Amino acid sequence: MKELVVISGKGGTGKTSVTAAFAALADRPVIADCDVDAADLHLVLSPRVRERHDFYSGHEAVVRREECVKCGACLAHCRFDAVKMDGARAGEATFSIDPALCEGCGVCVRFCPVNAIDFPERLCGEWMVSDTDYGPMAHACLNAAAENSGKLVATVRREAKNLAEADNHPLVLVDGPPGIGCPVIASITGASLVLAVTEPTVSGEHDLERVLALTKHFKIPAAVCVNKWDINEAMTEAIEAKARDANAIPAGRIRYDVGVTTAQVMGQPVVVFPESVAAQDMQTLWKRIQTMLS
Repeated sequence: MKELVVISGKGGTGKTSVTAAFAALADRPVIADCDVDAADLHLVLSPRVRERHDFYSGHEAVVRREECVKCGACLAHCRFDAVKMDGARAGEATFSIDPALCEGCGVCVRFCPVNAIDFPERLCGEWMVSDTDYGPMAHACLNAAAENSGKLVATVRREAKNLAEADNHPLVLVDGPPGIGCPVIASITGASLVLAVTEPTVSGEHDLERVLALTKHFKIPAAVCVNKWDINEAMTEAIEAKARDANAIPAGRIRYDVGVTTAQVMGQPVVVFPESVAAQDMQTLWKRIQTMLS
């Protein structure tokens, strides 16, 4: 079983569009959307959910108002302005904790003189197992202001691999998050190959350098694809040269094509429209990626 992770140094480079195209072109893939902070692969692949599981991570403080003595110790010690006081002063006011601001540090729990603050696990989101027209899919949704997207990414990858092993699927295809932070690291560690999708702009070039430094650090083979390459051919050539210098392989170029947007509006991978020039380029790119994975 091979694992291909598609990432980008910045958002909006076309990473998810490429992943969706690969899902349609690959033979019996298991698909994983690891961009849990802003998941959008489901908008193109239209998964039919068959399992839902709550995701818990960290803790949050909750005041038991019936036992609170209104001393204000929690307010005095909270460094994150999560404790809210409803009233003029301690001794008369009621206290509560804003879950969106609570960092789960437990200081208020430690200093409450009557132990009137509970500290349960925090419900941070959910992960799902679904069916698509192209194969099973593991994906997730992190709640607003929730923490530990890296742990949720690891959960999604684990479930995708379990699906692949259970039914002998040859490939796990991962739509990774943008950037170089914890969720990206959780997405790429141990992968067979990383494909970095970039665009021919100054910011695209800069962020690709950071991504390739990350894959080099973890010793993961990397390929590079320049999306919308024809809007700046000189920049595309410079990016591919830097990719070679970083021991990454320029695997392909994708032309600018409004057909990609049309396909997205219709909720379809662009490769189902063979007249699209971007679809043709993605088919060529996929053949090269297959060779690198073999």
